[in-house]
Parts: sequence; structure tokens; C-alpha cells
Amino acid sequence: MADTDRTGTNINLRARHEQRSETRRNQTYKAFLRNLMVIGSMNEEEAERAAVSVLCVLEQRLFGEEAAHLEAQLPGKLQDLLLRCERHVGKPASKFGRDGFLQMVSEDLDVDTLEAERKIRAVFTAVRDQVSEGEIEDVIGQLPMDLRELWQRAL
Repeated sequence: MADTDRTGTNINLRARHEQRSETRRNQTYKAFLRNLMVIGSMNEEEAERAAVSVLCVLEQRLFGEEAAHLEAQLPGKLQDLLLRCERHVGKPASKFGRDGFLQMVSEDLDVDTLEAERKIRAVFTAVRDQVSEGEIEDVIGQLPMDLRELWQRAL
């Protein structure tokens, strides 16, 4: 049912609200990608692929509700992409270190491990800019020392 504004024009407030909400989701996601593009010297497609790959692998490493807590602070459109990540759907978290992390991202993005590490560091830096420091500490707290080092800000 349409509502009427002060001028008597029929408007659909719900549709306008949904449109504004979707616009905000797009803007937040694009801002995250632009930041990642700058940090990692990547184009938009590379940035999106890197973000999804790195975060999908990270979620495979997180136990309990930590992945959901992290996702809740990420842009909605990025959350949607992570929900479609086939690698961790229905699988329990598993323990692996830096080498395993690098290998999974390297294989997923079809790059060597040095390039994978560069992209991982860029994504982690962009995520740090997006997520509360308390949440970052919770995530890092679940990781082995060799993986924690990858969270240092990219230069």
C-alpha cells in the first residue's frame, strides 16, 4: 500500500528506504574496495578477488562465533560474497599456520606465495580500517604467532 507525502503524491516509503539502504551498502563496499585498491596497488577486480579469497581462508581458521563477529563489521556486500564462499560452507574450522594460509590464497588467486602474502597483508590492513580494534584483537587471538605477523599494517 502506497503512502502519501505532504504534497499528496503517492510514494512507496518502503521502496525508498530499501533503495537508500542498498545505496549505502554499495557505497560502503566501494569505499572498502577503493581503500584496498590503494593499499594493495590493485584494480577493482583484483581487490575484490583478494578480499574474498583472504577472508574466506581466514574464516576457515576461526573457531566458534568469531567468523560471524568479524563478518558483522564488514560491508554488507562483502558479507554476501563470503556467504557464497564454497570452501568453508559447512566445514568446521581447522588449524593451519602461515604456510597453509599462504598456500591456500596462492592457489585460489593463482599467484606465487610472495604475491599472495602481499595481497593478504593488504586485505588485512583494509579490514583493520573497517573493523573495531577489539574485534581485530579477538581474531588475532585465535591465530598462531606466524599468522599474527601478517596482520601488521602494510607499508
